[in-house]
Amino acid sequence: MSIHAVGKQIRCEICDNMFSRNRSIQEHMRTHTGEKPFKCEICDESFARYGNLKQHMRIHTGEKPFKCEVCDESFTRNGYLKEHMSIHTGEKTFKCEVCDESFARNRTLIQHMRIHTGEKPFHCEVCDESFTQNGSLTRHTRIHTGEKPFKCEVCDKMFTRNRSIKDHMRTHTGEKPFKCEICDESFTQNGNLKQHLRIHTGEKPFKCAVCGERFTQNGSLKQHLRIHTGEKPFKCEVCDESFTQNGYLKLHMRIHTGEKPFKCEVCDESFTQNGSFKQHMINHSGGKPYKCEVCDKIFAWNRNLKLHMRIHAGEWCIKTQERT
Repeated sequence: MSIHAVGKQIRCEICDNMFSRNRSIQEHMRTHTGEKPFKCEICDESFARYGNLKQHMRIHTGEKPFKCEVCDESFTRNGYLKEHMSIHTGEKTFKCEVCDESFARNRTLIQHMRIHTGEKPFHCEVCDESFTQNGSLTRHTRIHTGEKPFKCEVCDKMFTRNRSIKDHMRTHTGEKPFKCEICDESFTQNGNLKQHLRIHTGEKPFKCAVCGERFTQNGSLKQHLRIHTGEKPFKCEVCDESFTQNGYLKLHMRIHTGEKPFKCEVCDESFTQNGSFKQHMINHSGGKPYKCEVCDKIFAWNRNLKLHMRIHAGEWCIKTQERT
């Protein structure tokens, strides 16, 4: 009742913000002092408020008490549920003034604006890599700590993110719910579908600030930048050779291990790379399984079909000559 009777009577001596309760100003003062007295006993992450610790614990317990009545999806926070409901209503009230893209959540708009501003306010203290979102930084730090708190109940594989488990489960179920309406290719993740659609549209939203080359994926831009910086963060512990991508390191390791996981059932020849295996199989079949649905041209390799599709999207491929 004191809230209604006297309003906001307690003033912060640092920033002059007003509060109606003593507890509120105590919590507020932690924004100035940086104090985080509430510590998670599982992963040692700390919080300024006890309520934030309770929400955080749901990451470890898997508890999701807020359930959508439309699709039964559950969430750890009521705010996430409210934001989720916009998927069903289709409402996108937050609009970017730069590119006119609209969002259901103001938080998503704020994060999106960093694409245009280039701001990355969240810095890793180990390797100095920066991120546009705090959640991305939290997930990134698990690379250094090795923490994988999310476990698959089918094969016991561990993951750094809860979302990764959901995506991973589709490897067991074979489910690919995200389908391209142009070529009918299906994907396990919506993000992969969005990236795929750029093959048809020709969109390349990620631009290199050094040479101007554009990319369909932000990850591709990051990898490309290493050409300019010379950075090779992925190092072989056997021979000290370094690589710009983790995938290249994994392939390289097979030189030392002799592993050839891709085996031809026709002639028993084995390969270190799946791409080499697929190309080898075409030698047995003699076929061209990849067909353009626009002009019916056929290709032996999927990558050549993708290059060809850029012609229809208005993007002429000058550097790479098509092989049919």
